[in-house]
Amino acid sequence: MARPARVVAVLLTCATATSLLTSPATATAHQRFQRVDTMPVHANSSAEQHTAAEIAAATADGRTVVYTDSPARRIGFAGLDRGGALRPTGVLDVPGEPTSVDVLGRLALVAVNTSASRAEPSGALLVVDVDRRAVVARHDLGGQPDSIDVAPDGRYAAVAIENERDEDVAEGAIPQAPAGFLAVVELRGDPSAWRARRVELTGLAEVAPGDPEPEYVSVNGRGQAAVTLQENNHVAIVDLRSARVVNHFSAGAVTVRGVDTADDGRVDPTGTITAAREPDAVAWLDDRTLATADEGDYVGGSRTWTVFDAASGRVVFSSGNELERVAIRQGQYPDGRSDNKGAEPEGLAVATFGRTRYAFVGLERANLVAVYDVTDPRRPRFAQALPTGVGPEGLLPIPATGTLVVSAEEDAADDGVRSSLTSYRLTGLPLPVSLARNQGSPSIVSDGIAFGALSGLSGIPGNSRDAVAVTDSAYAPTRVLTVDTLAAPARVHRELTLTRGGEPVGYDAEGVAARHGGGYWLAAEGDGKSLPNLLVEVAASGAVTREVPLPADLAATATGNGFEGVTTTGRGAGEQVWLAVQREWRADVPGQATLARFTPATGEWAFAAYPLDAAATGWVGLSEVTALGDRALLVLERDNQRGGAARTKKVYRVELTGLAPTPAGRPKPLVAKRLVRDLLPALTAGGGVAHDKPEGLAVVGGRLVGAVDNDGLEDAPGESVFLRLGWVR
Repeated sequence: MARPARVVAVLLTCATATSLLTSPATATAHQRFQRVDTMPVHANSSAEQHTAAEIAAATADGRTVVYTDSPARRIGFAGLDRGGALRPTGVLDVPGEPTSVDVLGRLALVAVNTSASRAEPSGALLVVDVDRRAVVARHDLGGQPDSIDVAPDGRYAAVAIENERDEDVAEGAIPQAPAGFLAVVELRGDPSAWRARRVELTGLAEVAPGDPEPEYVSVNGRGQAAVTLQENNHVAIVDLRSARVVNHFSAGAVTVRGVDTADDGRVDPTGTITAAREPDAVAWLDDRTLATADEGDYVGGSRTWTVFDAASGRVVFSSGNELERVAIRQGQYPDGRSDNKGAEPEGLAVATFGRTRYAFVGLERANLVAVYDVTDPRRPRFAQALPTGVGPEGLLPIPATGTLVVSAEEDAADDGVRSSLTSYRLTGLPLPVSLARNQGSPSIVSDGIAFGALSGLSGIPGNSRDAVAVTDSAYAPTRVLTVDTLAAPARVHRELTLTRGGEPVGYDAEGVAARHGGGYWLAAEGDGKSLPNLLVEVAASGAVTREVPLPADLAATATGNGFEGVTTTGRGAGEQVWLAVQREWRADVPGQATLARFTPATGEWAFAAYPLDAAATGWVGLSEVTALGDRALLVLERDNQRGGAARTKKVYRVELTGLAPTPAGRPKPLVAKRLVRDLLPALTAGGGVAHDKPEGLAVVGGRLVGAVDNDGLEDAPGESVFLRLGWVR
């Protein structure tokens, strides 16, 4: 089950807000959130443990973050300094699965699922002294809790008791007893004396009225709790003082046009869906207006976030297809989810930074947080989108420090994906392209052109501003994209679809080279079996003019590793095409990859050996090659590791003067290489996690730039990254 986010909005008094007008916490029209730091959750234990940061809360000073770690059955603590840096500060075991947390003073209120089964749900509210890291009180909740929120005045806590359905029973359909409810806890006196009251929510919804499943709760300044009944597609308003339902309404359904509805490797936002909202997270924009993140669950999911008038239940704003378009523009649209809820808005948090009120919408499948200005709650304005770890779950704005902390829950060590906390700071500092380097996020966007899986990059002869990139087999058909490298962020502003015989065609394109006089060479990766390695010649129109395979006798031994990059030297009759092969072929010397050279004028192939760095973990191979004039090649060499395990992400220079590649079947000369750049500082700049696949490299106007292949978000963080690597000679 995906747990909703918990928001702790530190309320600023007028005096405090005035004092912050010149501080980083003050928002203006020119300010943006920028990523500062990422802390893997396993830093609080060990890399061998499976962990998951889900919901987070913070103390009033913003200096201590408390998060739930359900798989490890504990809560964790992290310090947050004034600059936004995170540090692990310990864990506390709890007797069950912690599902949500909030903070009151120096006490953390932790909702814990202690259920023996879904048919026999149970749970407890633990009161934890944050300073002593000790449980000081425990209260039975009478069911399985999912979300907790403390009222702004600190008088009450509201706990959504979901009593979650069993998805293996009746294909997950409801009703399934027992019904959920809302628990209201009065927070007076000694925590051991607190008592919980039960508010029944049955009989409200049109969908399974006898089985409400409260998912998420948020309390406004009037002491009213908004509760989403996700599977019931309903919202209830509960007065906490009287413990009574004072209003309720259906979340309704919506028709959204201009979305992608097919999982086919092609991002085509021309479809239409009509779906129940089935909201997950809810948050108050002000005391009269509330918003929902419309994730969907059993039958719904509208890919939207919605603003309701709380008194009438009337929709005053719907995001329509905007969240989907945001993910597309940022190169993080999950096409694999196109037939099932798309980017999947799940989390929602609202807080005021200085004079501006923001809503943060977590897109679980796109690994993004969309930021909106909701100073006018009925007219939200999109501001920016922030790349996150995999599966952003908890959204925690902390105005006291001008920080947003996002909990990403996915933890899959075998894929190099780790659960994390990421911090973002509100800043007004400009980031001109000459100074930005790799500190801004996002680093590349588009004008609405779908992109991602950037597996190759090339400068364009005679153009000192643009580069071209190519998409690999994550998307079809293959396209050549034009990127403005001087824009900040870099900007995809043109696309060219490849055709063969007049029809769109798809390759596993791993490299692209723009030719003098127009047109392109593509390196299409093969598997040495049913799919051959191909050098593909493409006209300026995008039409494939020929496919050049390896010599037949060599192709038979070129198994398991294919073409990964392509570049050219010379022009006209003197043009030569160089290709990088990722790793050893069957007949190669261990630890050596191949640089292949093709001469179009003669059709001749020749080869040289390239010495690979030793791998600390996994393997090391080649990802890209780009020419430095006609005298040298730059070769991108990388391991297959992410995050803290990454060691080799390097650019080496290979001199061509005196190099004499040999035909297939003859001993290959071994090239010498000289280190030019270590990419790890660029990959981790601005608080990012080192990606495993820098696969694009190009020289544009004397500047070295790079791109990361985001794998189309399949088992990957999914952030599209553009690297600025300085001048080269």
